[in-house]
Amino acid sequence: MKKIIIDDAVPFAKEIFSSLGKVTCIAGNKINSKHLVDADALIIRSRTQITPPLLTNSKVQFIGSTVVGLDHVDQNYLLQNNIQFYSAQGCNANSVAEFVITCIVNYAKENNIILKNKTLGIIGVGNVGRLLQQKAITLGLKILANDPPRQQQKNKHNFVDLNSVLNADIVSFHTPLIASGNYPTKHLLNKENFKLIKPQALIINAARGGIIDEKAWLNYAKQHPTLTSIIDCWQDEPNINPKLYAIAKIATPHIAGHALDAKIKGTLMVYQKLCKLWNIKKNNHWKNYLPKPPPTIKLIQYPTNQQTIYQLLKKCYQPNKDHQAINLTNSTEFEYYRRHYPTRREWSEHSIEQTTNQQLNNTLIKLGFILI
Repeated sequence: MKKIIIDDAVPFAKEIFSSLGKVTCIAGNKINSKHLVDADALIIRSRTQITPPLLTNSKVQFIGSTVVGLDHVDQNYLLQNNIQFYSAQGCNANSVAEFVITCIVNYAKENNIILKNKTLGIIGVGNVGRLLQQKAITLGLKILANDPPRQQQKNKHNFVDLNSVLNADIVSFHTPLIASGNYPTKHLLNKENFKLIKPQALIINAARGGIIDEKAWLNYAKQHPTLTSIIDCWQDEPNINPKLYAIAKIATPHIAGHALDAKIKGTLMVYQKLCKLWNIKKNNHWKNYLPKPPPTIKLIQYPTNQQTIYQLLKKCYQPNKDHQAINLTNSTEFEYYRRHYPTRREWSEHSIEQTTNQQLNNTLIKLGFILI
């Protein structure tokens, strides 16, 4: 029988993978070479560092990551040693986009801002950035998008330069963390170009720690108290900068993509890949273990659609609760909360009673809600 080692933060791991072999679940940051000596496959999230010492004496021939980040995986080593690697790219994109939109709508409510009058700068228009752009346009925001690699590859002209994006009312980062090459993203926002950020802007990092120079961020925030910072990704996680944490309006432990549906999607993508590799028929018995969808929501209509959407999103998810749940400067709490994150569902799992406002109904559909 095949042996599969799986990060215990992968939801429904045993239910989904047990049809493929013997499953052993271990905390991701505790998985070591001894666990892998006789393992055939390793399924991880972001806390297992895939390095030569971990795999040298193992017989693992497949590694599947149920998350999208790649900076914890030595892909060159895997390629050189004929170990197949698969990453569930895009699995949590919708979850992250919903997190960002919720934060933006909450920010607008707290500051009495009409979103149709504001610009949103999106840096990185990949899986997350594209979905964020679609949802933001639905809310009436004007988009300034920056993504040099995609602009070059697709020969498109609907992108603007980085300096223009940094001058938006809201700036949200959605690039991978790349230290070298033609398009490095490490410290993309730094002490040299931070001056382009409006003093009263909203900055969001729900991508990777290190894309923004945290020292420059902290200094700029101290100089401009009107700046609003929402931080989900940090350098040196889980050992984060306590001073930067102190100035954040919303500070969360890298959970923007942690909606249950995103996690399940990532798990299934890896499962399906392994089924194909091992030539085993897919099994859907795991669906019996899923929680029931959230109850149907009946909307109360407010004077504006933006006010109504704010009230709706409040029923679905409140980032402030994550912000208040733990002390992020405690690395143990940071990691524990990530691994035991409360159930949060994506908007597509929420059913909404149709309203008499057809424009509002259309907006809700475009955002991903189900109308009944």
